[in-house]
Amino acid sequence: MFHTRIRLAATAAAVVAAIGLTACGSGSGDEIVDKPKAKASAKAGDGGDKEPAAEDSSAAPEVAEVGDTLALKGMESGSGLDVTVVKVVDNAKSGDEFFAPEDGKRWIGVQFQLVNTGTKVYSDAPVNGAKLADDQGQQFGTVLADITAGPSMSSDVRLKPGAKALGWIVFEVPKASKAATVTFAMDSGFAQQAGEWKL
Repeated sequence: MFHTRIRLAATAAAVVAAIGLTACGSGSGDEIVDKPKAKASAKAGDGGDKEPAAEDSSAAPEVAEVGDTLALKGMESGSGLDVTVVKVVDNAKSGDEFFAPEDGKRWIGVQFQLVNTGTKVYSDAPVNGAKLADDQGQQFGTVLADITAGPSMSSDVRLKPGAKALGWIVFEVPKASKAATVTFAMDSGFAQQAGEWKL
């Protein structure tokens, strides 16, 4: 029994050390990406004559909001996603009559679009890399729930380069909480870059 505990402790220490080395090996440490790229790209697609005006205008948001796209990198070289927060539904309704938020809580649904911009297959559970924070700084994880707004994001997404996935990720928060930001990171949340959108 004693030897088993030592073995478990040693294994846990090795895993923590490996994660620490991986994080250190990637360079500058944690990085929050919140400068959107979607506005210029979308306008360029609508017509090239509009893009310079958009660049000169001060109306472009300084931080990403709903509808904006952020370019994120994963831990492995050649892994990357363009991630867009497409829509947000506060007080989302359950698509299952037998499953609902706990008393005193509500669901917030966030629809994400993921586009593989890397050179490798993206394979992950996107719900593991998403978090929502309120205006008090409290952070909330995801809940596996279907909502009436639309199909959920798959828990096992595999995308070849250029492919995309679209789906809702649901967060359970107190009824009194005011949603402030939502974040997303690749590699089940372990990537050094995390995208952040203002809600």
